[in-house]
Amino acid sequence: MVCPLFHKLLQPRFDGAVEFTVESRVFLARTADGTPIDIAFGAIDFELHCVARASAFDFGGGISLMTCCAEDLIVMKVFANRDRDWPDVEAIVMRRGSSLDWELVERELKPLLALRGGQPARDRLVEMRHKLS
Repeated sequence: MVCPLFHKLLQPRFDGAVEFTVESRVFLARTADGTPIDIAFGAIDFELHCVARASAFDFGGGISLMTCCAEDLIVMKVFANRDRDWPDVEAIVMRRGSSLDWELVERELKPLLALRGGQPARDRLVEMRHKLS
């Protein structure tokens, strides 16, 4: 049974979202105001590190959620390597600039990209970093 408060805060974004969550360990939800939210249920080393580095973000109205750091968001989006993720990566790099911990990004991204032959994604990130930093 799902908590009634949960239904006030989040709704699945599509039919079959619960089954998708069981298979992918990602719940795709929408807030009451329509904002899409992805909730990942971690288990690999990177995900555990990501949770350990997370910090609370106050959304107002007494709602606070743990959110990942900018570096971990870059890692996730570069690993996904979807066209729609790259504008987000660029925005993070532009906003955070030299304050980003690039050693952390490299350390976490390297083993993930090795799983899927992700050198082109890494090269794209390096090019973006040099262009925007």
